[in-house]
Amino acid sequence: MNVEEIRSHFPALQRVHNGLPVAYFDAPGGTQVPTSVAEAMSDYLFHHNANTHWAYPTSAETDAIITDSRAAAADFLGASVNEVAFGANMTTLTFHLARTLGRTWQAGDEVIVTDLDHHANVAPWRALERDRGIVVKSARMFHDSGRVDYDHLAQLVSKRTKLIAIGGASNAIGTINDLPRMRDIARGAGALFFVDAVHLVPHAKIDVRGIGCDFLAVSAYKFYGPHIGLLYVRGELMESLPFPKLDPAPDEGPERVETGTQNHEGIAGVKAAVDFMRSLNPESQSGEGSSAHEGGGSFASLRILREGLKAIKGVHVYGSEPCTPTVGFTVDGMTAEEVAKRLAERAIFVSHGDFYAATVIRELGVEALVRAGCACYTTADEVERLIATIAQICASR
Repeated sequence: MNVEEIRSHFPALQRVHNGLPVAYFDAPGGTQVPTSVAEAMSDYLFHHNANTHWAYPTSAETDAIITDSRAAAADFLGASVNEVAFGANMTTLTFHLARTLGRTWQAGDEVIVTDLDHHANVAPWRALERDRGIVVKSARMFHDSGRVDYDHLAQLVSKRTKLIAIGGASNAIGTINDLPRMRDIARGAGALFFVDAVHLVPHAKIDVRGIGCDFLAVSAYKFYGPHIGLLYVRGELMESLPFPKLDPAPDEGPERVETGTQNHEGIAGVKAAVDFMRSLNPESQSGEGSSAHEGGGSFASLRILREGLKAIKGVHVYGSEPCTPTVGFTVDGMTAEEVAKRLAERAIFVSHGDFYAATVIRELGVEALVRAGCACYTTADEVERLIATIAQICASR
């Protein structure tokens, strides 16, 4: 699909603000949703809504919808169907996983994270530090490039290292991490490997077998789906780890991870979101996780956006390539919130703040960032409009 055909699937793109069509650059915080996803969710609620595993039609239909969506999600991530669990979001699932792993570790065992991580990949492990005496170490970030110091990370490894947990890409400045290198370090240490792929999944192929991770978490609302999370757990670990659960709940498969009644309508929306992602790259095969940029050209927009902003006096762009089509920047003499408000007046929606990547912001030495992210529906005209508006804002200061 070309970008105009893609845009026809998103009713939100018809919105007008202050007489101007809205340009959405807030995708790193959550993408807009295509009609097919909303239709799948409403169809479930209107025609199939029930709880699971009972002997009447709507319950059986609910079971089938969950099974189909789990299969679609597993295929999208390159996993087996019994290796993918649903949950509220990546953060909640990661806390759940951390509590589970903590049951198998001893005081003094170690987890390594990085200064580039979203705090959803920091706080769950820090909680084990407080509650169980687990030691959490953090690899440095190079301030100039916004990249992880991999040598420092390797130096942090010891015989007590149990897990290396890293983001696939930074949600604040877009930096894409070297996952194969992290995998090799983890394997060399005999440690488990966890990937927070929330910001990476809309933009790159996700194949858990190729990555070689033991765990991987994503949130569907970052790839055109509903507010729901997915957790990949390597098969042997899915069956053996002591996940907290109710005694009557299933003891096998991903349902042992899924506490309580799940968000069935959200699960229905996951399959529709995966199908939409596939439609952006119809030639994508099983396990190849089609990338949104292949349909909409958001990576082509990235370089124009980065270079255009860098060329404006008083604008500072952070991070370096390779990166996702996400740009974090500041404007001299203005807070990030002031910049976002000025852009919103002109119907350009961007996010501002620390994006729960507070360590990144601290290490960059700024109070907050303005963040502009391209999605499959972003047009070249919208990118040029953002650059021109920032230039006007800077000129009028």
